[in-house]
Amino acid sequence: MNIFIGELIGTMMLVLLGDGVVANVLLAKTKGNNSGWIVITAGWGFAVAIGVYVAGWASGAHINPAVTVGLLAAGDVTAGQVPVYLAGQFLGAFLGALLVYLAYLPHWEPTTDVTGKLSAFCTVPAIRHTAGNLICEIIGTAALLIGALGINNTNNGLAGGVGPYALGILVFGIGLSLGGPTGYAINPARDLAPRIAHALLPIPGKGGSDWSYAWIPVVGPIIGGVIGALVYSTLFGSLTPV
Repeated sequence: MNIFIGELIGTMMLVLLGDGVVANVLLAKTKGNNSGWIVITAGWGFAVAIGVYVAGWASGAHINPAVTVGLLAAGDVTAGQVPVYLAGQFLGAFLGALLVYLAYLPHWEPTTDVTGKLSAFCTVPAIRHTAGNLICEIIGTAALLIGALGINNTNNGLAGGVGPYALGILVFGIGLSLGGPTGYAINPARDLAPRIAHALLPIPGKGGSDWSYAWIPVVGPIIGGVIGALVYSTLFGSLTPV
């Protein structure tokens, strides 16, 4: 139960603050309208830090199926725990997206940018290129796992109060360096569950939910998470749970 509740609340906070900053930047007539990519990437970094602070004690704060599956591949999570992690993550991400919708309720109708509305829920590639988009998500998520496992390595002594803050900086850095091509989902729950919310919610003039692209921010991060966890465990030995 601690794992489920931790992942539920942690992922909800992640998406609420992460998708919330995208909505603030892209939706019409907000205080943060057109404030740019730096604001979005910083907001996502802060969102990760808060999500980890909230859930870390309860579940280890994976708040990302790519982390859970990566740690499963590396032998640090049991198969029986995986469904509990994933259920909390996907439900939490959906609830976070619902809260973003409600928080910005007056701003959907005056927003004419259909892509901007979708981007407030899930990722949209800058250039639609299947292989390139998939590779970018794989690389970004592998970097996330290697960086997160390094931060949480006991030899660094960061896993306590500073660890979640460092993870936020890591995600901020990935966004700045690798986020340009795809919007850096690097998290299947963060992308798929809000995309479902976008499809279901009564958003004025929302357009489609881009289901033809939706598999890339799911498959790419899972592959990247497994690669990152296996690379780190191979090079440095046993893992410290994230």
